[in-house]
Amino acid sequence: MSTDASSQWIFSPNALTTTPTTSSLEKEMYDRARGVEFLFRLGSSLALPTSAMCTAATWFHRFYMRYSMEDFHRQDVAASCIFLATKTEECGRKLRDVARVYQAKVQNADISTIPADSKEVDLCQSAILLTEEVLLEALCFDFVVESAHAELLDLFESLASDMELREYAWSLAHDSYRTPLCILYPPRLIAVACYVLSQRIVDGSNSPSLDSRISATAPSTSLPTPPSHQPPSPDASRAAIDCYNLNEAELLQVSEALDILLEFYSAQDQVSYPYIAAIVAVPPPTQRSPRPRLFVPQAQLTMLINLGEFNSHASYHDVLGRTPSSSHGGHTPLTQPTDDSSRRPQFRVNT
Repeated sequence: MSTDASSQWIFSPNALTTTPTTSSLEKEMYDRARGVEFLFRLGSSLALPTSAMCTAATWFHRFYMRYSMEDFHRQDVAASCIFLATKTEECGRKLRDVARVYQAKVQNADISTIPADSKEVDLCQSAILLTEEVLLEALCFDFVVESAHAELLDLFESLASDMELREYAWSLAHDSYRTPLCILYPPRLIAVACYVLSQRIVDGSNSPSLDSRISATAPSTSLPTPPSHQPPSPDASRAAIDCYNLNEAELLQVSEALDILLEFYSAQDQVSYPYIAAIVAVPPPTQRSPRPRLFVPQAQLTMLINLGEFNSHASYHDVLGRTPSSSHGGHTPLTQPTDDSSRRPQFRVNT
């Protein structure tokens, strides 16, 4: 985000330790990931565009920087963010339709079985509207959101990327909303992080490391200029970095964003979702600032719950059954599938 008005929505990682939520930071990030998963499921069922869902997810994270997760349930906030986004992103949906989809997800039922005039739908509508009032206050009526997806589209066009890299980068950007990246770094730097990580995955383990790809100076710059009228060939592994001509401070932020993304994926269940093994296998960059831990693996999360560290109203079984997992649900608009069978593997969780 480049405007002064939007700079209020960029926080330091350490600011996450001082949010109004009283549970541990790992628990809060866990619940935020669950809330964003619910938000994406609502948006997908309502056939909303990617831009609307990303805007809603950003608002979701902004809201919990100012209000507690103990006071406002993540599902109510997610639904309110979705409903507000349908208005600001000009993809209007009726409040009753949002409430019916909400109830269908909560009850794990087909929406056709949810009566539009049921008491549950009426109560859900009231909860969404009441939460929306607080949401508007939390956002200070600032609805403008820039997304990493829009920046990625510019990168795809500028760098003529192949389709595999585009799909990886688009999916990583989609999953980044399950982390607080959208309130920690500008969307341009998140896009670069997703693009660079995708390059590393596609290129394979024998390709340049993340450190090499985001270093302040490319190794080739120390070599003599070849005696030719043609400029030296650019290093493809640094294409995104060179495209934006990032300075050292921005490169450090890209490194930090990469580290958070990799920590998120490393906390997922690789047995259930072997598709993420290629991501988890990438060593994180070494150049990064100290920050609090945000995500923990399932076994460690279970241990912390058993020790009573997490202050939560959720039951033990409820928490274990709802691990915040990646959906890999985003696709580039260039390759939208016509049916679900053609999609890349998706990691869905109950919320």
